[in-house]
Amino acid sequence: MTSFLFDRLIGPGLRLLDPEAAHGLTLRALAAGLAPRATDPDDPVLAMQLWGRDFANPVGLSAGFDKDAQVMAPMLALGFGFVEVGSITPRPQAGNPKPRIFRLPEDSAVINRLGFNSGGLEAAVERLKSYRAAPATGRATGRATGRATGLVGINLGKNRDSVDAAGDYATGAAALAPLADYLVVNVSSPNTPGLRALQGRGELEDLLGRVMAVLPAPAPPLLLKIAPDLTEEDKQDIAAVCLAAGVAGIVATNTTIARPDGLRGAAKTEGGGLSGKPLFAASTAVLSDLYRLTEGRLPLIGVGGIASGADAYRKIRAGASLVQLYTALIYQGPALVARIKRELARLLRDDGFDSLSAAVGADHRYSG
Repeated sequence: MTSFLFDRLIGPGLRLLDPEAAHGLTLRALAAGLAPRATDPDDPVLAMQLWGRDFANPVGLSAGFDKDAQVMAPMLALGFGFVEVGSITPRPQAGNPKPRIFRLPEDSAVINRLGFNSGGLEAAVERLKSYRAAPATGRATGRATGRATGLVGINLGKNRDSVDAAGDYATGAAALAPLADYLVVNVSSPNTPGLRALQGRGELEDLLGRVMAVLPAPAPPLLLKIAPDLTEEDKQDIAAVCLAAGVAGIVATNTTIARPDGLRGAAKTEGGGLSGKPLFAASTAVLSDLYRLTEGRLPLIGVGGIASGADAYRKIRAGASLVQLYTALIYQGPALVARIKRELARLLRDDGFDSLSAAVGADHRYSG
């Protein structure tokens, strides 16, 4: 199936449905192999090596799209260099009441208040085991039974009613570490009460310490996903804790509870986390601050508002080694992935970079 068919017929049809219903239909179609497939090799300038892992390109699918590890192979087959599944909670939970996803098409944005809806750890482990056991079939397959080229990260969450948040993250990490190319501790969703309080220095030190204590040897890289709604002191504390704890990287950022001036969508007053184009500036500023505060010593994954190769390039120059997207796919369709990679490769070469790694953090080196 071609990207043209998705972009011109299927995508517009899906956007006529309720957002959550449309997403569920998309997952079922992808699992059935009804998705376009990238066949062109990635430009070598886009290759990145991190944590002893080879990324054919730096463009990843962010957590939230494939919460229950159902469509890893078909999403990699679209041309993503990596996908991140989850957030996965130890026990199944329904999340917040519906409706809980709202499109803001005038703003190229979405508001969600899903609340870590998850099928739970047991079901995710079985799917991931099946995925890992499948023979690698290369990128030119979209079928869920094939393991396409690319890496799979796993995003960890906590159950809403848990009294021991760190225990939930440790449980998830212990079970999922053998199946992950990297793990992410997500303490930044705005839709689970009290979750963002775990970004405080003391709470974060305890949580990361308990998670790292249960990781097997050799352990996958452990990353932390942070919010964009942070004070300067928050960012300083997060940088210090991550460096001291030996965290492998930071994902910056999750959705925002802020509502920037100029939003036009009718749903702009809905509660929840805002993603998409209006998040780009704030998330990139936090990314840049974290690169500066960690002195470039921690790899960063830039997330928030990426909708073009130029957006991805700005994140990379601000300090991102990898980037992720999700919301822009809703409005631009799967052809966006190849378009971002083409534009990014051209921008790198136009500025004289012969590798992606050479451009990481470039704005900090050339700012004077």
